[in-house]
Amino acid sequence: MSVLDRSALSESPLADLHAIASELSIDGYRRLRRPELIDAILAKQGSSDIAAGERDEAEDEEQRPTRRRRGRRANRGREDRDEAEAKPEPAGDPAASEEIQDKPKRRRGAKAKAESERDGDAAEPAAAPARDADAVEGVVELLPNGSGFVRVDGPDSSDDDVYISAAQVKRCELMPGDRVTGPKREPRRSERYASMIRIETINGRPASELADSVRFDDLPATLPTERITIGSDDPTLEAIEWLTPFGRGSRVTIVGGPRAGKTETLRRLATALAAADDLTLLVALAGVRPEELSEYANDPAGAPAAAVSFASSHDAAAAAVEPVIDQARRLAARGSHAIVLLDTLDGLSPYTARKVMAAARNIVDGGSVTVVATAGAPIGGETTVIALDAALTGIGHFPALDLPASGTLKPELLVGEAGAEAIARTRAEVLHGDGGDGED
Repeated sequence: MSVLDRSALSESPLADLHAIASELSIDGYRRLRRPELIDAILAKQGSSDIAAGERDEAEDEEQRPTRRRRGRRANRGREDRDEAEAKPEPAGDPAASEEIQDKPKRRRGAKAKAESERDGDAAEPAAAPARDADAVEGVVELLPNGSGFVRVDGPDSSDDDVYISAAQVKRCELMPGDRVTGPKREPRRSERYASMIRIETINGRPASELADSVRFDDLPATLPTERITIGSDDPTLEAIEWLTPFGRGSRVTIVGGPRAGKTETLRRLATALAAADDLTLLVALAGVRPEELSEYANDPAGAPAAAVSFASSHDAAAAAVEPVIDQARRLAARGSHAIVLLDTLDGLSPYTARKVMAAARNIVDGGSVTVVATAGAPIGGETTVIALDAALTGIGHFPALDLPASGTLKPELLVGEAGAEAIARTRAEVLHGDGGDGED
């Protein structure tokens, strides 16, 4: 990440400032107002430059034989650092070692990533050493914290893999499975992996072409017009599909009181949608019970893309969920269709919850992002609300759909005029106490 001045930071969107603050490991940056955030970034950049200068000065002094006393002190400090860095790495899954390098709050990891980003933003020096100009090609694998790796030997990890910073992932809108090329630099003293200097091509196309493309938020959107088929024999899911339909680009909340069955309904929905070939399914858990973290890992839908328990703070939950939403947005911008299942909006701050739901949209002549999230109550802006009745769930009466409290905005766009009229008739029957028989 290049060093930015105050004027450049003042013109940057707040989301970019948050990304820069995250890479610089500024504590509590989400709670800072814009002027305070800019001051904190400038201060952090300044302290990093001073620290780098002090390290260079210490190394120069060590090479001067005439100043032996200071040289001995520098050598003692270097020996201490070498001893700390020589500690054996934990055995086991290589992914564990990768997570150690990528942990954002670790001092050395944060410095390495900040330095890597500076390299990534800067133009390649004309006299760069040959080892810094080595080219690499491989497939992108993203980590939950937003950063990633270029896997040079296929899907399996190896010591030749190359680290990609979270800022590079966001700037180039990388997605899992993208094949990228570009120069790398060798790992520094405190790093295990080489780092990507810049991304030159993505899937055979110059990265600059993607950088110049229209931003996701600027793409025209329209109400959902293509219904998502659930195709389940579960009575509650059947009732949802036919009486509260939703489509590609819908914003859906599954609401209800405690023990209404919101989490179980979302899990069954994930299982049903996992078989859809034309949808990319992403599951995020933010504020769930610890037991559910383990249960989801064995679901047919696969392990969640992000997961934190209800003991986590709003900031931690947001940090887990936002990379998943960013991935869905990148898929939609390239014409694909992504659906994010989130349990639960109650684990996020009100602002983050609205931001997550606002990401759902049906892009005109393009892809889509669909968000289906659980919540205690609707947050506003939904195109479909699925309300569950805790009383019906408690006595095992299914479908447990609270139809009067449920509904879809302009259902005729999804099911046609005849289908919309059928939904209206069913709702009228329920309101007059002439609902159909439930399944015990």
